[in-house]
Amino acid sequence: MTQNEMSLKLAALDVENRKRRLKEVERLSGKQITVEGQLAIDFSSNDYLGLANHPVLIAASKQALEKYGTGSTASRLISGNSPFYTELEAATAAWKGKEAALVFNSGYLLNTSLLPVLCGAEDVVFCDRLNHASLIDGIKLSGAKWVVYPHSDLEALEKALKKYAAKGKRWIITDSVFSMDGDIARLPEIASLARIYKCNIFIDEAHATGVLGEQGRGAWNSADGEGLSVLTMGTYSKALGSLGAFIACTALEKEYFVNTCRGVIFTTALPPAVLAASRFAVFYASKMEAERSHLKVIADKVRSAIKALGYDIGQSETQIIPVILGQDGAVLDASRALLKKGFFVPPVRFPAVGKGRARLRLSLSAAHTLKEVDALIKALGEL
Repeated sequence: MTQNEMSLKLAALDVENRKRRLKEVERLSGKQITVEGQLAIDFSSNDYLGLANHPVLIAASKQALEKYGTGSTASRLISGNSPFYTELEAATAAWKGKEAALVFNSGYLLNTSLLPVLCGAEDVVFCDRLNHASLIDGIKLSGAKWVVYPHSDLEALEKALKKYAAKGKRWIITDSVFSMDGDIARLPEIASLARIYKCNIFIDEAHATGVLGEQGRGAWNSADGEGLSVLTMGTYSKALGSLGAFIACTALEKEYFVNTCRGVIFTTALPPAVLAASRFAVFYASKMEAERSHLKVIADKVRSAIKALGYDIGQSETQIIPVILGQDGAVLDASRALLKKGFFVPPVRFPAVGKGRARLRLSLSAAHTLKEVDALIKALGEL
């Protein structure tokens, strides 16, 4: 693409209120930030448990940094597989109740390198319409035939399962918590369908890890998967306040993934300082019941109050709450107005959401106080 073609495409995006730019954001504390110099309380981050500024995580990261330096210097299969990986993967596997776990550099990298290993040209994948882009990209890269079913419409999913056979395997692939809408997949019912129609299941728990389920293990209840082949992934980069992602699996699956996943083989390993923070994050996240309870209380409060103000919040049932305004211009104006009042709530537009479904995306954290939440509700009421 030429420079002129790029300029024309950017101009077209600008006319449609879809042109994006990087804002400079300085994080002063867990929830205080400046956005291009404007001081605000952050209602945009994925730091759902407030762990990103936890003193123990910071101390562990500092200690590893001072002892081992800033980088891992190689891929894991060369010389980047530090003892911190061994500790983190063992802790993650124990937390998730699995035999093994494998760490990836990010959730996007995990999904786009693992799904092509799990699925192939003879397989059929059934994909929720609102699945994260990384799942969709991973499915496309796999070469499998893929069938998109309407969001959380399990009647449509069952019809598709009846219609589409496969020479190879069949997979149902879904987020557990949908990142733009904050609703939860109907996982027990999906498991029932998988059992009836002999499907495997892959669940992206990125926005549920640390927040939902017993000890924050996620929305998926392993008891629902008895007799099924189920893989779940999660991230260290959201509620756990660090960086990276993991797949919880068997030891054999881990060995296979190490030997076949391009996102493991052909990328530099994570630095020891990051892995050390993640290891302590797993320990703390498993014990943060009070924080999870507080997060649920404020999320319930915000949803109820915003609905009472007449806003459309879709089917949100978690710490992610959309305020759906529809038009791109309206959502940009609303985000700017809230920033002037001291609240950063990001606008989300197409293609992250459907056309005509532009929204403010509220992300709540256990670090938010009831007073701060009340002030945000008041500001939304004044728009």
